[in-house]
Amino acid sequence: MTASSENGAGATAPAIDPIHQSFCHDASIPPMTTDSTHYSALRESLHGADDELNVFPFDLSSYRKISIDPFSTEALSESQLSDVKHNIDLCRDVIVFFTSCGSASGYGGHTGGAYDTVPEVVLFDAFFRARPDKFVPVFYDEAGHRVATQYLMSALDGYIAPEFLRFYRKGGSKLPGHPELGLTPGVQFSSGRLGHMWGTVNGIAMANPDKIVLMLGSDGSEMEGNNAEAARLAVARGLNVKLVLDDNDITITGHPAEYLPGFSVEKTLEGHGLKTRNAKGEDVADLYAACRAMLRVDGPAAVVCKRSMAPGIDGVEGTSQGHDAVAVKSAVPYLESKGRKDAVKYLELPTKTKDPKTYEGVGAYDAMRKTVGQTVVDVLGQMDAAKRKETVMVIDSDLGGSTNFNKIQAAYPEIYVQSGVMERGNFAAAAGFGMHPSKQGVFSTFAAFLEMCCSEITMARLNRSNVFCHFSHSGVDDMADNTCHFGLNNLFADNGVEEEGGYKTMLYFPADVRQAAAVVKRTFPLEVDGASNKGMRFVFTTRSKTPLLLKDDGKTELYGDDYNFVPGKDEIVREGTAGYIVSFGDALYRCLDAVTALKSQGIDVGLINKPTLNVVDTDTMEKIAASPLCLVVECLGHKTGLGSKFGSWLLETDRAQKGGDVCKFSRIATHKEGGGGLWEQAYHQGYDSESVQGRVKSMLGKE
Repeated sequence: MTASSENGAGATAPAIDPIHQSFCHDASIPPMTTDSTHYSALRESLHGADDELNVFPFDLSSYRKISIDPFSTEALSESQLSDVKHNIDLCRDVIVFFTSCGSASGYGGHTGGAYDTVPEVVLFDAFFRARPDKFVPVFYDEAGHRVATQYLMSALDGYIAPEFLRFYRKGGSKLPGHPELGLTPGVQFSSGRLGHMWGTVNGIAMANPDKIVLMLGSDGSEMEGNNAEAARLAVARGLNVKLVLDDNDITITGHPAEYLPGFSVEKTLEGHGLKTRNAKGEDVADLYAACRAMLRVDGPAAVVCKRSMAPGIDGVEGTSQGHDAVAVKSAVPYLESKGRKDAVKYLELPTKTKDPKTYEGVGAYDAMRKTVGQTVVDVLGQMDAAKRKETVMVIDSDLGGSTNFNKIQAAYPEIYVQSGVMERGNFAAAAGFGMHPSKQGVFSTFAAFLEMCCSEITMARLNRSNVFCHFSHSGVDDMADNTCHFGLNNLFADNGVEEEGGYKTMLYFPADVRQAAAVVKRTFPLEVDGASNKGMRFVFTTRSKTPLLLKDDGKTELYGDDYNFVPGKDEIVREGTAGYIVSFGDALYRCLDAVTALKSQGIDVGLINKPTLNVVDTDTMEKIAASPLCLVVECLGHKTGLGSKFGSWLLETDRAQKGGDVCKFSRIATHKEGGGGLWEQAYHQGYDSESVQGRVKSMLGKE
């Protein structure tokens, strides 16, 4: 497809190339075309900044749809090699461009993984075209953050007008940070949580016993325990699954060869019984020979591609910077060196995104997830060095930079274990360390991955383990990675019985950085002022920054120096006679804005912060039950969040049990798959200020 110079105006959708369709392809999703209202709405968000530019300065029709039969072609001819290299260069330039659009706009993304794996994708595309009878022709990828591959192939196949790619990860673009089946035309599967694809691919192979099924993998994905189970099944059943793994020795926090010595992708796979061969990932002839040999093996086999991260991108190659979207400062010289001047012009546009709303009752914004890590450092600094080393062990799962636990690593490396992408095993190790009554393990990762640890949490509880956990990226706010990375089921952590033998499970979700610091200071030490914190404590934070909450005067911090956090205690943020909104986390400041607006309209609704999610504050519950209404507003899941329990708690109040009238009850929570973007997610789920105001008015009959 050739892009027009006027934003695709008048462009016509090309015929769909069905080569990559699989049995699970959703053909009901219409192609994304530039003559659609969808495209017009995305363009309008730029306010005309792109009017004079060629917004997609690449000719995708120059992609050479070549056919190579790997079963009869022993080695690539000069012509085939030239065609493959041409396609590699084109695809890599396009990936750098549109993922860097995500960097420029603030939506972020991931360049390096998709960029790295282009050679094997181009080769297998040629294999699929030559021998559709032999393959399920889909690029199944267990590293869903490499979604740029899926979007580029969808554009090459005609499902997506390429002009859309510049809106990568933007809210409403249908191009979220991980592939989602049923959302984006041309996308054949959902993926995103590492280690969750191989088992699925095994099933696809069972459903297609006469076909070869390809899975793109990575060294990071192979750290996950799921893959060990999948490997054993594939070998035992002789499944025709072929893996091509990008082994660049880079994860988010460093080099596995340094922090996980002894781990070898190829030796691990060979130990499970797979035939494995290494290949020079940037040597097309060698990569072809390895892939051809793998395809000629009966049953499961793997090619391990050895290469640097982001080869050829100066300042990024060989570093973890390539994991995220390549920064504009690095993309520009790369594109300039390739003669892509129009692409550089586009990246220089003012496309930075932000929530257009100004919120009442709040101050400066800052990241709670950063505060939690720093506060743990501060508390550790007050301990005797010998006792600290003896009684505390901190372990991460390759996300210390995101949870800010890398600050602990820098300050106290003697108690810090830098580990790999192995959430279950790492949590279990923290719990094992914390089995001693005077010791505790400390663990952190993203809230989405809490679901993976539920069984380990149960066993830690039964073993009376002391574990302090920080699960960042809770809820949906600022989550361009979209649905698979939403942290919705945080209350799963409280999955035990009522009587826990004195070892409690406590769930905390603060609302701003000052409260986050207070929560950690009160709950991280095993004992504070004679009060025990033994058991498991979970502190949840958002990916997004949240503003400081202010008192009624609009100046004084709600959680200032005079604030003391009390576990289990609900907090009145604003009083009201018309009922109460109950909230926490990032939803709280949105609710504060809604309450302020409602009061100005004569609706005297109050606001309650519930930073301890799983403990009933009986005094506050009686107060709410006696009021006209209760609206729970949260970023967690509608099915499993606070609101799913709160109605039952109201019915268990003393007031209700004695036959008294109980308040009207309703709830707002995350209830549908993500819409992409950052701040847009709260609006998409309906817990923005305007939506909250509308629900309160509806409950009071004042619509």
